Amino acid sequence: MKTTSSLVKLIVFAVVTLFATGLLATTIGNFRFGGTTTYHAVFSDVTGVLKGDDVRVAGVRVGSVKGISIKDRTMALVTFDVDKGHRLVTTSTQAIVRYRNLVGQRYIALVQGAGDGTPMRPGSTIPLGRTAPALDLTDLFNGFKPLFVALSPKDVNDFSYEIIKTLQGEGASINSLLAHTASLTSSLADRDEVIGRTITNLNSVLSTVDQRDQRLSELIVQLQRFVSGLSQDRVAIGSSLTNIAGLAESTAGLVQDARPPIKADVKALNDLAGNLDDNKKVVDQFLSRFPGKLNTITRTATYGSWFNFYLCEFSIKPGSPESQPGSAQRCP
Repeated sequence: MKTTSSLVKLIVFAVVTLFATGLLATTIGNFRFGGTTTYHAVFSDVTGVLKGDDVRVAGVRVGSVKGISIKDRTMALVTFDVDKGHRLVTTSTQAIVRYRNLVGQRYIALVQGAGDGTPMRPGSTIPLGRTAPALDLTDLFNGFKPLFVALSPKDVNDFSYEIIKTLQGEGASINSLLAHTASLTSSLADRDEVIGRTITNLNSVLSTVDQRDQRLSELIVQLQRFVSGLSQDRVAIGSSLTNIAGLAESTAGLVQDARPPIKADVKALNDLAGNLDDNKKVVDQFLSRFPGKLNTITRTATYGSWFNFYLCEFSIKPGSPESQPGSAQRCP
């Protein structure tokens, strides 16, 4: 009897445990055992919407997103399903992308609008006129950026979430938003001294700019004239750039043609410098004695006609660099 009683208790415990586990898994996994109906919706923007995201009616999950594709190159076609047996999608149903939380998760909300509410056939498409994308949080929070700078991260998160819920029509009441707004106002009041200094500094900057408004105006006018002049001369400037390119190409060719002769001259100068260095003693003696001898010859030549020079013949014979370039002969 004790064994039978223990076995019954074990079986009951196992059944209850398995039932609770299955119920928990179904709840966590959002499994649905009934049939579903597939629909489509055209959106102008579904940024952040992913396959598997929820489809909700009044906050209750009734379906999920099955796929997203491009339609007409500029729009998005979202395919989703909802539980069968409910008239959830009608000719007046609006599909709106909403934020699930501040992390960025989104879902599609089905909202009944004005109209007769005739059920749509399975596979029908909700047109673009009855859909709306999610709020652009970038533009929204940029407007509150000066306010957020003076607040703590927790206040910013709470206030932002209340704004999103209120704008999406999900806030329980406006009292919560007003309460957070009052808290933010108190925080700003505690920082009135900092704000006052900021405004004072801004006034000083604006006063300085105002004192130099004429110079600033002249600078803007001159800059406008300069830009206008560049615009009027854009053809000439373009032609100049083209001509500069041609000049650079010609110069490159000139340097290339002159490089071999210059190289030979440099080599010859190197040989000359080497010869002078080898005969350094003779060169030094010549340079030291030449000025005195030149003065003596000059005095003798200026005193009387002691020197007569006659050029009888001069010829130039082209040839190799080793040959003598020219020769002169004395008169007989």
